[in-house]
Amino acid sequence: MKRSLVLLLIIGSVSFVAAQETLDILTVSGHFGKPQPFEAESPFTGETTERGAMVNLVVPIVLNEKQIWYNSVNYMQWNVNNNINMTDNIANPIKVHGLILRTGLIQKLSNGNSIQVLFSPRLMTDFRNIDSRHFQFGGTFIYEKVYHKRLKIGYGILYNQETFGPNVVPLVNLEWKISERWSMSGLLPIYSKVKYKVNEKLNVGIHHFGLVTSYRLGEETYQNDYIERRSIDLGLFARYNIVGGIHIEGRYGYSFGRSYSQYNQDDKIDLALPLATIGDNRTQLNESSNFSNGAYAHVRLVYAIKL
Repeated sequence: MKRSLVLLLIIGSVSFVAAQETLDILTVSGHFGKPQPFEAESPFTGETTERGAMVNLVVPIVLNEKQIWYNSVNYMQWNVNNNINMTDNIANPIKVHGLILRTGLIQKLSNGNSIQVLFSPRLMTDFRNIDSRHFQFGGTFIYEKVYHKRLKIGYGILYNQETFGPNVVPLVNLEWKISERWSMSGLLPIYSKVKYKVNEKLNVGIHHFGLVTSYRLGEETYQNDYIERRSIDLGLFARYNIVGGIHIEGRYGYSFGRSYSQYNQDDKIDLALPLATIGDNRTQLNESSNFSNGAYAHVRLVYAIKL
């Protein structure tokens, strides 16, 4: 029993943990965008609806008191639907899937700090005619420093070879218990949460999530074009502990900069950074079908263990 408690405390020191008090083992969620009209310059009328589904499983393996082999598998699906007839070379409706594995070593150092080295292969596809071009490879490196018992900050970098070219994201991993009720956590600039603990069962707060992803289209009609999805979701959340380790979390907010851009397979950039792209002279094939930003609702069912 004592060893189990020690191991859980070690697990609690790793990044990617959504909160200091619990570790989310299994998460199943659905994303529902409010139907939105096409942008003003588009020749189309009507509305477009975005839907998404996600499943995430986390399995950390404790090797010893200083080493953890971290594993997580994430599946995501995005659907963009409307009743518009478009030319055959434009993907409509858009249905793409992502399967992401994160696996690697978390090494605790003698001074209490730690290093993470994770390998992250991805299958990003429409599940048509899958070949090697539907796979992406990348990883993350984070050095995490413990400033005091209420504050840990990690500094690192994410690299992924997207279908459009290399994507590099500087990372700041933050776990800050501001007070007994207030805390902040996240892997900036990808996601973050500012949380207020109402009571032992209910937490509320503000969250954001923003990540560029790309998906290869295997349908022969599209000649191996790819879809680049962009969105920054900002909103409020409430998380309630139903019973035991089962939680339900609801989010409501607004999507900014949302787009599903289709490009030719050979239309690439030199380098993507969080706020800029270098050598981006691409031509968007489905520019006339862009739809407006809008509100969304997100529901998550979570199984978590206490630390």
